[in-house]
Amino acid sequence: MSGSSTEDSWRYPGWKVAAASAAGVFVSFSSLLVFTFGIFLKPVAEEFGWSREAVSLAFGVAALSVAACSPGLGWLLDRFGPKRVILPCMAVFGCTFASLSLLGPRIWQLYATFLVFGMVGNGTAQLAYSRAVSSWFVRRRGFALAVLMTGSAVGAMIWPAVAQALIGRFGWRGASVLLGAIVLGFGLPVVASFVRESPRTRHGVRLPVTGSSVVEGLRSRPFWILIAVLFLTSLGQNGAIIHLSSLLTDRGVSARGGALALSAMGGAAVLGRLLAGRLLDLYFAPRVAFCLLGLAALGAFILSSAHSLIAGAVAASLIGVGMGGEAGITPYLLSRYFGLRSFSALYGLTWTAYAIAGAIGPVLMGRAFDATGSYTLFLTWLAALMLLAASLMLFLPAYRDEPREAQ
Repeated sequence: MSGSSTEDSWRYPGWKVAAASAAGVFVSFSSLLVFTFGIFLKPVAEEFGWSREAVSLAFGVAALSVAACSPGLGWLLDRFGPKRVILPCMAVFGCTFASLSLLGPRIWQLYATFLVFGMVGNGTAQLAYSRAVSSWFVRRRGFALAVLMTGSAVGAMIWPAVAQALIGRFGWRGASVLLGAIVLGFGLPVVASFVRESPRTRHGVRLPVTGSSVVEGLRSRPFWILIAVLFLTSLGQNGAIIHLSSLLTDRGVSARGGALALSAMGGAAVLGRLLAGRLLDLYFAPRVAFCLLGLAALGAFILSSAHSLIAGAVAASLIGVGMGGEAGITPYLLSRYFGLRSFSALYGLTWTAYAIAGAIGPVLMGRAFDATGSYTLFLTWLAALMLLAASLMLFLPAYRDEPREAQ
């Protein structure tokens, strides 16, 4: 083979797909919405006189909608391929984000908008792109998925500060229109031009996609260990992400400082994802996951008592490293244990567990604050649950061998 046809060459076409997928994830539900929701939370709540728990429930509605729709989206991705699913979902997502500018005082309108976000959310996020990227790689799959996952990590680093600046200049309504326009004007053209699955041919003959069926996956121990890990980590990570800015500003940190702490989380997530991607190609993935999720648990524990921007940024960075690593490890392990035959459907089911916990975590955080005026005790419990999740990774068996035929 020529150098440009192997995974080790940056001219290999799979790297272009990975980079374009990262750009798509950058303007996705898992990046743009997740990491700006906390910035919009206070001004929206204050304008309409809603409690933080009530506004946090909107994110819960979106997360539960993601949970309900992800298996179906996964099936569609396996059946029709990524592009036919991503493009319409991205168009709806961008228009819905812009429509936040039309919110009125009836809170059901907020919940209805976030229901739509959740319905199309994973059609714009990592779930939608991971199958396409995985189809191009075997030996470098860990790092290729890490490149994909950096899209949301870079978004976590950039979007909070951008949203805060736009809200400061144009108000939260104007900011929502501009952010929705970025999805439509940037994300759609990039995905339409570059994202596709590998043709997977050898000697001119198309290779069949191999692996486990959905039923076989559901009967396996590794799948349910992954479900448990994702549920526990999502409780802590999403609770911390959504309330981080509010937590720090309540403790005397400026609104800009709260946005900077979220950006620090995003920067650390970039590092965590690239580090995890490199380590996954060298070492047994569950051990890598144990170390990274352990750092996230430590970050949640530090955040429980953080009263300064420095402490908040350190805690956010540790959570970001763990969150970044976990995001790439999950699709990697699914592809190694179960192949690509039903990859997206199984990935969608893991997202159901992640999203249900993602709905519960922020709401419980909001309730804890409304009841006690503090996040401290609840965050301590979340740190313990995240450490338990890290330990469960050590119970995963050796993953299946896979034919090395990605080129």
